[in-house]
Amino acid sequence: MLDQLVNAPVIDYMSRGMSAANLRHEVISNNIANVNTPKFKKSDVVFESLLAKELGLFDEQGKLEVVRTHDRHMPIPMKGRAMPEVIMDTSTTMRTDKNNVDIDKEMANLAKNQIYFNALAKEMGSHFQKVKTIITSK
Repeated sequence: MLDQLVNAPVIDYMSRGMSAANLRHEVISNNIANVNTPKFKKSDVVFESLLAKELGLFDEQGKLEVVRTHDRHMPIPMKGRAMPEVIMDTSTTMRTDKNNVDIDKEMANLAKNQIYFNALAKEMGSHFQKVKTIITSK
């Protein structure tokens, strides 16, 4: 039982999510730092959609296929280990200097990413608190 809690897949998903959020923070910070750099093209981090594909939750049209609501339900087949990817947006230009960074959008993305990271950190802490409670209970 303890092994199932300590080595639960949810820990792997949350830690990869936190790593993706950390990388996204670095990418957004770089975008903000280069807001006035001529010809600079912004980047973004893709992870959540890759994780959804890994879990097999969505079909090709983006519709939900299967939801596993309990550990004793049949496991969702893994299709590969999703890792965050940095993607540069070269398709847009915001200004005459060919820079495509929108400072307002980047600041909003930074705030959204911080909330996402904090939620994952809180959930991870909650999971380990449950493990601690199980270990120390009599």
